[in-house]
Amino acid sequence: MVTDIVEVTADMPVARDTLWQLLTEPATYARLFAGIGACDPVESIGGLPHWQVRVGGPHTEVRTLTVGLLDGGHGRRLELRCGALGSFVAVRLRQREDDVRVTVTYFAPGRIHPVVAALDNEQLEAWTHEGLGRVAQLAHGAPTSTVVNGQDSALSLRAAVIRQMITSGVVRSYRPDRGVRQIGSLATWGFTLGGGYAAAAAYEPDGVAIVDRDGARSFTEIHERTHALAGAMSATLGLTSRDAIGLLARNHAGAVETMVAAGKLGVDVVLLNAGLSPRQLEETVQRHRLTTLFVEDCLDPLIRYLSSEVRRYRTDRGAPDRDRASADPDRTTIDELIALGHTEFRRPQSPGRSIVLTSGTSGAPKGARRPHPKGFGTVAALLSRIPWKMNETMVIPAPLFHTWGLAALQLSTALRATVVLQEEFDARECLRLIDENRASTIILVPTMVQRILDLLPNERARYDTSSLRVVASCGAPLTAATVLRFTEVFGEILYNIYGSTEVSWATVATPEDLRISPTTAGRPPLGTRVAVLDGDRHPVPIGAIGRIFVGNRMLFDGYVNYAPPEESDGLLDTGDLGYLDAAGRLFIAGRGDEMIISGGENVFPRPVEEALSYLPQITDVAVVGVPDHEFGQRLAAYVVKREGSGLDSDMVRTYIRNRLSRFSVPRDVTFLDALPRGETGKILKRLLSGEYLPGAPVFADGLPDGSS
Repeated sequence: MVTDIVEVTADMPVARDTLWQLLTEPATYARLFAGIGACDPVESIGGLPHWQVRVGGPHTEVRTLTVGLLDGGHGRRLELRCGALGSFVAVRLRQREDDVRVTVTYFAPGRIHPVVAALDNEQLEAWTHEGLGRVAQLAHGAPTSTVVNGQDSALSLRAAVIRQMITSGVVRSYRPDRGVRQIGSLATWGFTLGGGYAAAAAYEPDGVAIVDRDGARSFTEIHERTHALAGAMSATLGLTSRDAIGLLARNHAGAVETMVAAGKLGVDVVLLNAGLSPRQLEETVQRHRLTTLFVEDCLDPLIRYLSSEVRRYRTDRGAPDRDRASADPDRTTIDELIALGHTEFRRPQSPGRSIVLTSGTSGAPKGARRPHPKGFGTVAALLSRIPWKMNETMVIPAPLFHTWGLAALQLSTALRATVVLQEEFDARECLRLIDENRASTIILVPTMVQRILDLLPNERARYDTSSLRVVASCGAPLTAATVLRFTEVFGEILYNIYGSTEVSWATVATPEDLRISPTTAGRPPLGTRVAVLDGDRHPVPIGAIGRIFVGNRMLFDGYVNYAPPEESDGLLDTGDLGYLDAAGRLFIAGRGDEMIISGGENVFPRPVEEALSYLPQITDVAVVGVPDHEFGQRLAAYVVKREGSGLDSDMVRTYIRNRLSRFSVPRDVTFLDALPRGETGKILKRLLSGEYLPGAPVFADGLPDGSS
């Protein structure tokens, strides 16, 4: 057991001023000392700076402590006091000839946390030396920010994939007759959506594959219907493997069948974003030279300006009258094409690809060619971090035209899961579908998570969601406030996936990761490498911010008519900035083009957004950089506040001033009725940084010149 007083000494070849600067910075402790999940400045008490520190482990109690920083002599001595527990740490720095002697004295350390109380003196000393060692590495720029999961060798990775497949039940050693048919289907159609449904039909013919507003379809029905649709696309529409079609639809079986049929025929599918304007859709159709579109009836007004030479077909099966009203009633449906009975077509050398449009948060959406999964490794990667099981039910409200919704659909075929598709997200309806179908998994984007939390407690209580084991969110960062509140309401079932259209997945934060570090993006899954690099493409030290690069087996095949992102040693640039902590967890600081330089200081919007998200008066917030003639750039905050909250711009600025640096205080605070978001929930900050903000009445709480 650890004693009441423990003294640790380390000689560090680092300048004393540098050490002092690092040891008085709260981020140092959260990033470089294992077991500290967060360390954030809070309002000073009696002139003494205070930090809120989150300590614990993935499987242990987590405590939030308030720690006061006492400067006992600039550059020489500091104390971290936890007055509520009667514990503190004294740190003394003594300059020597070639180094600095650091003496750390713990007083009553066992009161901080049960884990610390269970340590002996040697273990506490080792933990301290490891943390100080990372501080020295950070000061010297050691290239340590690379983390790999299972890529020691191709052979070991292959063995890990096989173990994961057998453990999860995706590949089974019994029922060899079904196994042979399953593998035969994959050999014919590859690891594609078509191959997944064909393999599932071979193994479990009557299993329910998809449930939508029109009913249920089995794996066999999906396989046979898409075979007939592919035949009609070939014989009747004249499509070949050299062609591409556009798909403009929400989540329903007809959209899935269109994708699968085109893939079997070798035709590429451009997944058109239903949130784009008619003009943007027209430009996308022209850019991709699409001559054939499959469109859901209710979305027909979005393509009304397209040339009449672009052929249109309906994806709906018995769409409601309200959806058909704006569509051409004589337009051929996919059911009518299937009914033609064409089941013969030439199988292509390679299956058709899905082309996903990027979110367009900082510019025009780009078409990204998605690769086909390369064997079972794709499934094994996500299963290594998320405990999905075979033959369960998965609700997918996330749009299928989004990489995350599409990836979940692909994964569902390997798991032979029943997929319940929600066409248009509604929080109450989503909970009803979970209750009615006893779903174990739901696939969301962060705005959907927030809308579920925004329901009144008595509204949520109407539905039994106890069957949920996995709530998987991807597409944008989750704030710490959202993570903690969701866990309080639903339990530890939230998984935060970080990735992009270009790199697929990069990291997954499990509930164990999020309970200690609510803002983390997690760790890489099997077969994935993540590196944080500097401007010369060298790894930065652990804890230092750099550009995030990712390597895995699902990197995209390039943009259509755009140059690809930068690469480095097989890793692709995500465009995001972030850092790795001592536990190998990734944290996102923000987009590379969001960082501003204000008065010579690098400032990121995300910490300001995180801090403001804790205010109960605020329901939504975004922070962007704007030009400033004095400081070069400054931050501007756009806030959606609760009705009747009484929040004003001075309160916002005072709150940030007491928690972050003075350069992080937003000079401009603008209150909006809503923030502009894309169909997948991402905030379109390019609209905020200009004057044009469609659909959201704006009133600025401050002076017209932006100096509020």
